[in-house]
Amino acid sequence: MLLSASEIEVLGLSLKVAFTGVVASLPVALALAYLLARVDFPGKILLDGIVHLPLVLPPVVIGYLLLVALGRNGLLGAWLAEHLGIVFAFRWTGAALAASVMGLPLAVRAMRQAIESVDRRLEAAASTLGAPPLAVFASVTLPLILPGVLNGMLLSFARSLGEFGATITFVSNIPGETQTLPLAIYSLTQVPGGDAQAMRLCLLSIVLSLSALVVSEIMLRRARRRAHGA
Repeated sequence: MLLSASEIEVLGLSLKVAFTGVVASLPVALALAYLLARVDFPGKILLDGIVHLPLVLPPVVIGYLLLVALGRNGLLGAWLAEHLGIVFAFRWTGAALAASVMGLPLAVRAMRQAIESVDRRLEAAASTLGAPPLAVFASVTLPLILPGVLNGMLLSFARSLGEFGATITFVSNIPGETQTLPLAIYSLTQVPGGDAQAMRLCLLSIVLSLSALVVSEIMLRRARRRAHGA
């Protein structure tokens, strides 16, 4: 299945958007996962619900909220554009932002489960040897939760590749700028004779997403075997 120049452009943009979204959301996801796994505080249940809202809300709602907040005339978007020259609306960076928001809950869930499975006695032993908290996290906790972190990133990446509703609402469907695989497929279904190309892109999307999920499952199995000493 040879891809045309326009299909390669769509594929490249989709991978760039998904990869950028995952990398940008990684520190936030890891911090939220650690906070929810290790710290008890008032409003923890509420924060957990807010983090997971993108899983249950219609993606169009997320896209609209992003537009209201970060659009050119949005509450924060106007300030960012005027003072820092940062514009998200109708840019590929906005598509990456929408993808990161939609994929964040999956990343947080996977990382939180990994953090909760760590034997805290190992961390305590490192602390008794005089290691500061940051050193304990870097030398003990992080290596143990690394499979979970990578798994969360892969799940977020797969979700980002399939993001449609929030993206089209926030940054529209602009060829070469914001038109990712789902948006390109949608456009092709609206024009006569576009079914064959839409099917090609559907198959490509399936292969990419399935590959990410398979790799994620392989990593989970290896992590379980390592945890059980197999």
